[in-house]
Amino acid sequence: MVSVVFRVGCNCSALDVGSRHVAFVRIAQPALSNHVQALERELGCPLFIRSTRRVELTRAGEIFYERCVGILSAVDLSAEITRAVAGKTIRQIRIGTVYPATTGVLPAFLAKIARKYPDIRIHISSGNTGDIIRGLENGQINLGFIRPVENIGSLRFSSIAHERYLLAVARTNRLAERAEIGIDDLRSERIIAFNRKNLSYTERYFNEKFEEYDLTRNVAYSCDDTYSLVSLVSAGLGIGFAPEWTEGLPNRAFELKAVRGIDFRIGLGVAWNKEDPTASRDDIVDIARSLARPGR
Repeated sequence: MVSVVFRVGCNCSALDVGSRHVAFVRIAQPALSNHVQALERELGCPLFIRSTRRVELTRAGEIFYERCVGILSAVDLSAEITRAVAGKTIRQIRIGTVYPATTGVLPAFLAKIARKYPDIRIHISSGNTGDIIRGLENGQINLGFIRPVENIGSLRFSSIAHERYLLAVARTNRLAERAEIGIDDLRSERIIAFNRKNLSYTERYFNEKFEEYDLTRNVAYSCDDTYSLVSLVSAGLGIGFAPEWTEGLPNRAFELKAVRGIDFRIGLGVAWNKEDPTASRDDIVDIARSLARPGR
């Protein structure tokens, strides 16, 4: 019953009356609802918050779902280990990727994988570094292209690239025409800064720089992702520091400028679970490592 109910749950509204989810588990909607209700009675607590608009997991449901995914992933991992021990070839690789890797190193990686393993099935999912790390830990992802983190736990990580953080300024901003910009030139500007749930190394660096140069009071807007930052910049609401990959965004309405006094680079690398027989095979990891390039 756990398998029937929670294999569906890729999103929190999986038990909506939509026919696509019922078809996925090959069970009629009334029977599926009965299974869920029986499971809730057995556990003694509701797993879903039901409304006329959608169905969402309760906190208890989220915990139960995560545990079930871990169990099912362990079963899949056991099957892969068995095939590896028997000398069977790789059948599928699941890749998690942050956006900079999706448009950067991933195409070259996929081309090399396809040439070496023409029959392999490849599944790609995009997300942030935290989501990808959780996927690697629970076996949902075999290989992840992520930003480096301070504590990678039991995972393995190999750096493949670095890129600079540059000042993003709207094309209508006076600084867009400047050949050289110093950090003191920012004193008359409104600054857009990252303010994420978990303080990152990037935030700490720029917070310290803003404090060092008495710019903290200039921070007028905050956001928790790069897309939001460049949107605010493009709207002419302020300036902010963004990674180099944003230069390739379509319909870009801002310029990237180096700033004297700011020298910050962010890494990109490949991570895998040492217990995963697919991702830990030397040839797959070596293909990813071969993409390493010097920082600009």
